[in-house]
Amino acid sequence: MNRTMMTATNTLNQLQSKIDQISNNIANVDSTAYKKTQTSFNDLLTQSFNNQPSETKEKGRLTTPGIRQGTGAKISQSQLVLSQGSLKTTDRNLDAAFTSEDQFFTVSVQDGKGVNTRLTRDGAFYLSPNANDQDQTVLVTSAGYQVLDENGDPIIIDGNVRDIKISENGVLTVDTEEYGKKSFGLGIVSVKKPQFLDRLGGNLLGLPGNINALGVTDDDIITELTGDSRNQIAIRQGTLESSNVDLSKEMTDLINVQRSYQFQSRAVTMADQMSGLINGIR
Repeated sequence: MNRTMMTATNTLNQLQSKIDQISNNIANVDSTAYKKTQTSFNDLLTQSFNNQPSETKEKGRLTTPGIRQGTGAKISQSQLVLSQGSLKTTDRNLDAAFTSEDQFFTVSVQDGKGVNTRLTRDGAFYLSPNANDQDQTVLVTSAGYQVLDENGDPIIIDGNVRDIKISENGVLTVDTEEYGKKSFGLGIVSVKKPQFLDRLGGNLLGLPGNINALGVTDDDIITELTGDSRNQIAIRQGTLESSNVDLSKEMTDLINVQRSYQFQSRAVTMADQMSGLINGIR
């Protein structure tokens, strides 16, 4: 395989990853509080060849001396963008949206790795019957994940609910017919380094599995908003946050990446044709 074909092949693999990322953003344009991913490219190793041994013959040259030949491009960073999505009013008392970009609800998710705490900004909550007690209901997300309180426990409500209020600082107050009012502090964290979070599907984020190898700790990535720090919480009841995906920008990026993909594919074809001509020389 010649140099041109290897360079194009390296870039094709990275462009495919970019297309997958854009497709995922477009697919979630209507997902509540979805946060888009943005990737950037960087050159792979570039080699420089000094084809002119006499510097006197390079007088008047404006570019760097020699010939530089690259080996393709790679995705240098894939970053979660936490910009605020637009808010839409629902007037539903179980809907809540953050007005601060870095804050997330904590939910309990059971998967192949056991029961783990995950993060989401999807504030479309529901009351689901408790499987262990028919007189209780559990606060869950639209996907059925249990919403946690500030102590990391599921929010379980006794009795028949008459009214629910969510304050600006994340306090859920439930008024029931049998027991009156009871308050729960919603489990909320502030994300300081979103680039370390892993996408886990279902509009969920989680801490990386290789966090020790990355040289960071849980506290470096997220901060639990408890105690006095709960004054930082900014929630609006009766609203939901829309996705922060700009569909027109994503479609423009997709067209540009597809053209780059076609260009690299053409380079592979031309390199193959050149090899065929060389091999055909008798």
